[in-house]
Amino acid sequence: MYQLSAKMPCPTFTAALRVLAISTGALMLGACAVGPNFTSPPAPAVAGYTPEPLRSPATDPAGPRLAQQRFSNGADIPTRWWAAFRSAPLNALIRLSVEHNPTLQSAEAAIKVANYNALAQRGLYFPQVGVNYTPSDQQISNMTTQAGPGDPSQQRYTLHTAQLNISFVPDIWGENFRTVESLDAITEQARFQLEAAYLTLTANVVTAAIQEASLRGQIAATERIVKIERDILSILKHQQDAGQAAQVDVLTQETALAQAEQTLPPLQKQLAIQRDLLTALAGQFSADEILQKFDLARLTLPANLPVSLPSTLVAQRPDVRAAEANLHSASALVGVAIAARLPNITLSANPGTSATTLAGLFTPGTLFYTVAGSATQTVFDGFTLYHKQKSAEAALDQAKAQYRQAVITAFQNVADALRSLQADARAVQAAIKAENTAKATLDIVQQQLVLGQINQVTVLNAQQAYFNAATARVQAEATRLSDTAALFMALGGGWPTDCATSDWRSCVFESRVASKS
Repeated sequence: MYQLSAKMPCPTFTAALRVLAISTGALMLGACAVGPNFTSPPAPAVAGYTPEPLRSPATDPAGPRLAQQRFSNGADIPTRWWAAFRSAPLNALIRLSVEHNPTLQSAEAAIKVANYNALAQRGLYFPQVGVNYTPSDQQISNMTTQAGPGDPSQQRYTLHTAQLNISFVPDIWGENFRTVESLDAITEQARFQLEAAYLTLTANVVTAAIQEASLRGQIAATERIVKIERDILSILKHQQDAGQAAQVDVLTQETALAQAEQTLPPLQKQLAIQRDLLTALAGQFSADEILQKFDLARLTLPANLPVSLPSTLVAQRPDVRAAEANLHSASALVGVAIAARLPNITLSANPGTSATTLAGLFTPGTLFYTVAGSATQTVFDGFTLYHKQKSAEAALDQAKAQYRQAVITAFQNVADALRSLQADARAVQAAIKAENTAKATLDIVQQQLVLGQINQVTVLNAQQAYFNAATARVQAEATRLSDTAALFMALGGGWPTDCATSDWRSCVFESRVASKS
């Protein structure tokens, strides 16, 4: 370590500060940032999401007519992708959720936290200046003048000292540069986490609304079955009164009716819980239940489904972008760890003034200063800094693996959604056919029952078959709608990239970009 200090008149102090500034500038110009320079990973070199060429969902031309869906390869994801379901209540609920959901508000606050931390770190690029004022009252003994034997005279005075404390650490190895780089990357990560929270929220609202519609459909189907069961029971009772049916047939039908009625309370419970979920997603208490209600008949199946090119998927998925930002931060921290092992320089200056009166602080001849510089280098620390560097390098390897996993998961999500939609079309068509057949069979069985031409076992089988088919059809239609929403989510939604983070809600809901379905 070296240190130079002097007490000199004010003009010399000005010259010293000039020398200090020139030296600092030279150190900064000669500075370099150690550690790896981050570059964004290239997009995966894959041509598609599935081994075979992408085909739109197909149905059997001989089967029941069904709403068709078509994959639009390379098309853009609309900002308001949920508008493709053409449901005004759904649009209103999503807007309410985006405006009031605490998860999004928390994510926005996290951006501010990260941004202010990065701005605070930038302050170390500049000299740190502090001021100190110290008044003191002192008394000393004058040994040369005595008032009497063994009684030295006392001298008392007040001293005022005002001083600036200036220090600066030149970033010669880029330690602060890399720290700021890491914090900026963390801010980027927080922004992408906001996008991910927004995408998750909107997808959850859509999926929950579809599930509510599915439950309402299942309840309606069950109520239809209960009505049919009661009608059949009434027929059997009349036949029993006429001596055409045995009591065991009536009891068997009463059992079937009770079993059908037993399935209603669990469905009604699920519907109530689903309403609570939608209310919570909207940022409201369960007592303030949302007004919107959903059923399958008022949800339109989107016909045109955009499918982004694989080369652009990594730029659209917020979780992948967040993983990339985390990788960037880890890369910068390697440079921070390397710089911590290298020599460090600190420059300081302490100009001030000292006088016996407060007014005298501003008179000539009372100024003083100290200019100093020091260089430090760790010689031995038990390999602490070395192992910290190795830890940072291992964290970088970890971040690389996490990024690759995020990309693989993104491609898997898209592939799963595409395959699900291809299967859903056939499943819905088969479910509709099964329901129609079961209903036709049950109608014939009811007619034959009135004529007394059929036994009770056949009646029960027909009732159960129709109940299962009706419920399966509702679930298949809801699954197709949910998988459509899952595709939009897997593709990264439609975040408004040309908007400022602070005004993103306006961009989402006031954008003139049309949402095609």
